[in-house]
Amino acid sequence: MRGRLDCAILAPGREDWAAALRGPYLGGRLMLHVPPHPHGTAQEALADPALARGRYDAGLLYADESSIREWRTALAALAGRPPTVLLVYAVGLRAQAVGDLTALGAADFVRPPFCPEELRARLDQALNRLAPACLAEPAAAYGAGAPGAAAGSRPSPAGAPEPPATEDELAFCDTILDRTGNELEAYAVALAMQRATSRESFRAAKGQVVARFERAYIRAALGRHGGNITLAARMAQKHRRAFWALMRKHDIDPAPYRTDV
Repeated sequence: MRGRLDCAILAPGREDWAAALRGPYLGGRLMLHVPPHPHGTAQEALADPALARGRYDAGLLYADESSIREWRTALAALAGRPPTVLLVYAVGLRAQAVGDLTALGAADFVRPPFCPEELRARLDQALNRLAPACLAEPAAAYGAGAPGAAAGSRPSPAGAPEPPATEDELAFCDTILDRTGNELEAYAVALAMQRATSRESFRAAKGQVVARFERAYIRAALGRHGGNITLAARMAQKHRRAFWALMRKHDIDPAPYRTDV
């Protein structure tokens, strides 16, 4: 579970409500933010650059009968690729209306009265829902990575050059987002056993394989989400700061993956 969640309040035309809700909750484990510049429309709220840059872990959008149509239109324009994890604060909406928003990309919803414990729990669930955690925590630095870059020939944790990847290994990395943590672990152990001649060399070989998997997973996650660090971190079940640290560890730049540049 993440220690702190930063959530942006997206409530065009409801600035007073948002201002009253902003601030820390649950001893600082949940922080609700009001963006510095008011959003005039739902589309403007979802287009806030701070969301795409990963400034917030999630967004809480205020939706009622007067704004539901506007939110539907704004979410539909994103074609299922919201800028961050979105939860609906559904005020007086019927189940069908809430279902429309979740079908268009919202991850979940809460209803009044506001309950920070429920919001925090639903945010955690939404952020952890999609994929198994299969990335290691940041460790030693590795070489540069860019879309389509070769997976081999980088320093290993022990300092030895990393052997070139086999065709089977490259094919495995191409499908890494579809693999479970158990599959990754088993494959890493099998490859390391093939390459190792001693206990120490096994550790080094496994470290090389794991590092290669980390790079492949980060690139694939960024590619799938158009360079959006928040959504890529969500896929990896990482806090965005931890995911950013992994990107720095492997010297991976998100810019080449972004679809809006």
